[in-house]
Amino acid sequence: MNILILGGSGGIGQALIKHILMMPAKHQIWATYHLTDPIKLCLSSPQLHWVQLDLTKESQIAQLSQSLSQVDIIINTVGLLHNTDLALVPEKALSQLNSSHFLTVIQTNALPSILIAKHFEHHLKRSATPRFCTLSAKVGSIEDNHLGGWISYRCSKAALNMAIKTIAIEWQRTIPDACIFAIHPGTTNTSLSEPFQANIPPSQLRTST
Repeated sequence: MNILILGGSGGIGQALIKHILMMPAKHQIWATYHLTDPIKLCLSSPQLHWVQLDLTKESQIAQLSQSLSQVDIIINTVGLLHNTDLALVPEKALSQLNSSHFLTVIQTNALPSILIAKHFEHHLKRSATPRFCTLSAKVGSIEDNHLGGWISYRCSKAALNMAIKTIAIEWQRTIPDACIFAIHPGTTNTSLSEPFQANIPPSQLRTST
């Protein structure tokens, strides 16, 4: 099978790549990175093909789709919670909301999965095993929101969840064999959650492996 992993240079993305490479079947993996040089990851294989991609640029997503002949499984691991360079941190109160930061989080966490589905839909239609997975978060749940805060991140994941549900309904008609889902990986020991791990019990902190 041909597998596309968006965010292959991240903690969860790297773990997925390593897991797939250990499988007996020789799956072909296309893994994307944005700024991290994959050479520094010491992760290489004849089965692994690195592609630089900015997931906020629809033209780059479309170009990647056109460059690949077949894709069976798509996994999007990209997410944004904080960014030191942008002074972007999760809000503790409404007064801390920054409209530019809000749009950046939406553009990174919600929009890419929609654009990937749009431009790779024809690949999945041709596949015998069409699978589409994206990482979401429990904080995107409206019903489960009992603490407030983190309004940008919560809204971005809520939007992502609604998008996946809506696409799933459409694909029931157009790609009936497709399996599309969003996963809550829990608080995983990666750079995304690292600044917020202090109050997480060790038993609840998951590893990417």
